[in-house]
Amino acid sequence: MKKNNLKGLIACFLLTAISCTTIIHGSKQEVSISSNPSAATVTIDNQTLGKTPTTTKISRNENHLVTIRLDGYLPYETKFTRKVDGWIAGNIIFGGLIGLAVDAITGSMYTLTPDQITAELHKGTAQIKNSGNNLFIAVVLKADENWKKIGTLEKISK
Repeated sequence: MKKNNLKGLIACFLLTAISCTTIIHGSKQEVSISSNPSAATVTIDNQTLGKTPTTTKISRNENHLVTIRLDGYLPYETKFTRKVDGWIAGNIIFGGLIGLAVDAITGSMYTLTPDQITAELHKGTAQIKNSGNNLFIAVVLKADENWKKIGTLEKISK
């Protein structure tokens, strides 16, 4: 019985030792979230985390929806997006398929971007956010009288 336990322990150690990204940074990533103004409520994947500014560790294995809310301000939403980490190349050299499989199962083969979010909260006005190739615009039904009209949407008939 003791020999089987020892063999199992050695096998677990070897599987972990050859998983490059598991060794380098683990299955969770530390992320920072802040807002202006501060003391806004942070929710990640519909789970309330706390108030800004805050730092937490979240799973690298999936994308995460982040919502930041403060009374009197429009909510701010964005995502932590997973991407394949460069350390995965270490498995090609040292770990092979076993290392790659362990890193894929644990989520260690991914990195989350961005690793820091700073939300600029706006009082009841339109909010525009540029994230990579995407442009997000929040629309309000009541226009502020100080806004300048820059265009009008029209229906295009075919």
